Amino acid sequence: MNASLTPGQTKVDQVRLLIDGQWVESKTTEWRDIVNPATQEVLARVPFATAEEVDAAIAAAQRAFKTWKDTPIGARMRIMLRLQALIREHSKRIAVTLSAEQGKTIADAEGDIFRGLEVVEHACSIGTLQMGEFAENVAGGVDTYTLRQPIGVCAGITPFNFPAMIPLWMFPMAIVCGNTFVLKPSEQDPLSTLMLVELAIEAGVPAGVLNVVHGGKQVVDALCTHSDIKAISFVGSTEVGTHVYNLAGQHGKRVQSMMGAKNHAVVLPDANREQTLNALAGAAFGAAGQRCMATSVAVLVGKAREWLPELKALAAKLKVNAGNEPGTDVGPVISKRAKERVLGLIESGIREGAKLELDGRDVKVPGYENGNFIGPTLFSGVTTDMQIYTQEIFGPVLVVVEVDTFDEAIALVNRNPFGNGTGLFTQSGAAARKFQAEIDVGQVGINIPIPVPVPFFSFTGSRGSKLGDLGPYGKQVVQFYTQTKTVTARWFDDDSVNDGVNTTISLR
Repeated sequence: MNASLTPGQTKVDQVRLLIDGQWVESKTTEWRDIVNPATQEVLARVPFATAEEVDAAIAAAQRAFKTWKDTPIGARMRIMLRLQALIREHSKRIAVTLSAEQGKTIADAEGDIFRGLEVVEHACSIGTLQMGEFAENVAGGVDTYTLRQPIGVCAGITPFNFPAMIPLWMFPMAIVCGNTFVLKPSEQDPLSTLMLVELAIEAGVPAGVLNVVHGGKQVVDALCTHSDIKAISFVGSTEVGTHVYNLAGQHGKRVQSMMGAKNHAVVLPDANREQTLNALAGAAFGAAGQRCMATSVAVLVGKAREWLPELKALAAKLKVNAGNEPGTDVGPVISKRAKERVLGLIESGIREGAKLELDGRDVKVPGYENGNFIGPTLFSGVTTDMQIYTQEIFGPVLVVVEVDTFDEAIALVNRNPFGNGTGLFTQSGAAARKFQAEIDVGQVGINIPIPVPVPFFSFTGSRGSKLGDLGPYGKQVVQFYTQTKTVTARWFDDDSVNDGVNTTISLR
């Protein structure tokens, strides 16, 4: 099956699977084009792997686990050290590919890679992260200690919006803990992910320890139900994340599922005006609003309502263009289908009575007339029953809700079913302390618009944004990818006194 070629192309590359250390061509009959969202150029074609190919990848991981789990921690750590060095060396090259297939600006693509690189760097500390605990003489001559051991074959399912960062949240921590891994990247933009996988192989990851399959729902379901998969890590939409959590859970797997969001930024009148407005515009419209931690609701409290004209003016100045063009602030959304969905939600906001302060629907980008562009869009007069408030838009759309008091703002945020992230902008320490104590959201920013924690903490979304107890990276992910074995031991020498038969449960 051959894809049609776009002008200037001589060949459309076919993406391969990685199975047992070998890049192999899929035997599937189902393929999908990887399309540059700014130009509609077909960059490559990705296969939807067959059931047999998925089974082969899992089997390779299962075989590799038998020896990889016994690989010394120091050896695993040194692979991560080599990997982080290689990512640094090749990050600009990867960023160009990431921008082309996903639409981000080059600078934002480099940031995508860097935030994943931070997790690889943290994986280099596995020698201390995977330590157990020891208590001497818990009873007469008895010691108790714990071991953190790998669990087996793990799988990761990653979204289109962070094709570098989120795969790097998953496979480095899984394999450095002694597990093997099957990765399913987004079928919309897997090329930059595969470049990172190639670097992992170059860094010394053995054959079968890291495998890659591509596809849609059938491949996802195969990973969730296969008896040899012990844990599934998922990041993506609420609909798919709920399905993965339920299906994998029914088949006895550990699951972490990070899903949708509706992130609020609460603005108090005492906040630093210029810094706050810049933060709102950047967090709402950067990456075309396609971040799970994007600020999509601004809650203006009291006199902060007066800031709306300045916010509108600032958003209107942002430059919409292809991600590879200098000075671009807002690139295209990932696909025509995504654009149609965002436009439909904008229409619903108008229909339901919100005021369209800034309209990004008809933006024109010279030289990129076929791109999936939507300009910064701003609504005011939004109520909490409108679709533009209740649904995750995942586009460059910011909705403004106005309240009279700080308590009303906290109550509004807490009523929303999502709990991924929130922010407060203020210069009052008392207000900040009240907010972090009373807000029911997993990740809180104080004068920080996108409060994603650094990797030695853990990503801790909550409520409707997260299923599963343990989050990606940090200490929690080491718990997720290992199982605790507790050993209670007593040793006797030849001259020890025989205590006789003990029929109680106590240790003496």
